[in-house]
This record gives sequence, structure tokens and C-alpha cells, in this order.
Amino acid sequence: MREISISKNEENQRLDKFLLKYMNKASKAFIYKMLRKKRIKYNGKKAEGNELLQEGDSLLLYLSDETIASFMEEKVIPEAKRHFAIVYEDDDILAVGKPAGLLTHPEKSDDKETLIDQVLFYLYQTGQYTPSLQSTFTPALCNRLDRNTSGIVLAGKTLKGVQGLNEAIRSRQVDKYYLTLVKGEVKDAGEISAFLSKDEGKNQVRVSKEAGANAKKSITKYRPLAYNHGFTLLEIHLITGKTHQIRAHMQSIGHPVVGDRKYGDTKVNQQFKQDFALSNQFLHGAKFVFSNTSGSLDYLKGKTLIAPLPKVFQQIVEDIFGEDVELD
Repeated sequence: MREISISKNEENQRLDKFLLKYMNKASKAFIYKMLRKKRIKYNGKKAEGNELLQEGDSLLLYLSDETIASFMEEKVIPEAKRHFAIVYEDDDILAVGKPAGLLTHPEKSDDKETLIDQVLFYLYQTGQYTPSLQSTFTPALCNRLDRNTSGIVLAGKTLKGVQGLNEAIRSRQVDKYYLTLVKGEVKDAGEISAFLSKDEGKNQVRVSKEAGANAKKSITKYRPLAYNHGFTLLEIHLITGKTHQIRAHMQSIGHPVVGDRKYGDTKVNQQFKQDFALSNQFLHGAKFVFSNTSGSLDYLKGKTLIAPLPKVFQQIVEDIFGEDVELD
């Protein structure tokens, strides 16, 4: 028999989901069979599996240590060199500045040292995450950026942090702002409301005004911060967050993002590569505003997190618009 005492980092999740994480090689059928046979008890009573765990709860597993061990695979945290900057950190959340060129999550089995790998190794190194003591929880990233987009990515260090950030993003209690350089001079603020449908084969999205099969509603607000020499620095307020949304939206109104190889202007891209060695799109997740957070993250209400522009972007801005551009 084994007794498990639920910690604060394991509460607020269903009992069955906890067990599937704890015995991560066991099938759902096995877990529910053990529940039916009363081989797993919750606070000394028969468990159904849908109970919401709370700190201090007790689970009794009437299974041999050998059986339990056979269903448990120990997590291994691979070493990953850190390439991100820390924008903000507290006991529950971590905000990092992701550089362009870095994958947020692995896309293939051989993708190594992605941002999530680096974050996990950082937390492991600093003693904030110990896999052997937290077998049912792994810190997680709560938003993502395209590989060639730089900017802020939020991570939950604890279950409370992950759940709080996911809920804040889902219910739009957090406002996301980007900075981008586009072709053409945009002199007025505006809003783009359209439907996006994805071509999986080309990994590209199509913008349309009408709803269609698999098309998702997308909304982007923008305002010019500076325009000069046929280019505009825009602040983008992302209302929805769909794949390639900003890049496809700006192309759809005739102002493609500079450096964007998929949706951009080839001639402009070549010019910026030659003049500034720009090798990726000028798109930066610059700011998160916790406008109306509540619940476990109410302490963040009104807080703004800012990731400075990468050096190459800052150089481009100063060269085109001068050194006095207000970026906030």
C-alpha cells in the first residue's frame, strides 16, 4: 500500500487526471478498474475519479510497490543552454523574452533546446522544479510565439500559475501588444476583422471576409507609432490569437510585415537583409498588460510586462524614424 498526500502544487485537478500523471504509463482502463475495485481510496472512502483534489487530501493505493513502480516513468530534464531573458518572475509565474529563431515547443522528435526545454532546465537548476518530488506536475508555457517572432512568453511555475495564466488568457484578462514594421505609410489607427483558414500543407493561412469551413474569426487592432520613408512602425493589439494572424492580416490590407518570408514583399525583405542583416520578420511580442486579472492572479491586476526590442530592430527603428520614437 502507498499513501499519497496532496500538496498545494497538485490541488485543483481531478483525481483521475492526477492518477494518470502519477502512474504515467498506466492506461485509463487500469485506473478506472482500480477505482471500481476500491483499490484506490480518496480520504479513506471509495473514489469515483471525478473528485477535485485539495491540499492535504489523502490517497491510498492498495497496490504493491512493484506494480506502482512498473507504471511510473521518471521524468528527465535534459540540459539546455539558456537563451531567454527574464522579464518578470514570482513564486508562480515566469515571463521570459524569447529571441527570434527559437522554437517555443518541439515540432519534431529531434528538436532540442527549445524554449520549454530551457525554461524547465532553468527551474531545475535553480531548485524551483524537482521532477522526482513533483511527479504529477510539469511547469508549462501558457502562450506561444512563431519560431521567427521574438517577445514575451508566459510560463506557469506551479499548478496555480499555469491554471491562473491559462484562465486569464482564455477570458481575455490579459492584453497582448506587438511591435511590427510594415511596408507603406499607415497614418491612421484601424481594426481588421476577418476569418482565417489554414492550409496545413503550406503552413499558411488565408484571410477572407466571409465565414467558411474551418475558418476562425480573427481581430487585430493597430495604431501607427511612426511613419517615414515608405515604412510604418505599428503597435498591434491582438484581440484574438490565431496562427500567423498579424502577418496575414497586415498583408491583406497591403502592408506586409518587413522581413516576412511567407507573407511579405520579397524586394523589401532583400533590402533589409542587405542593409541590416535582417533574417526574420520584424515582429516582436513587446508587452503584456494584466488589465483585469482576478482569482489567483489578482495581485497582477494593472501590471505591465515589457520586453525591449532586439538590437537589430532597435537599430532599424532609429535609422528610419530617428531616436525619439515612443514605443509605449
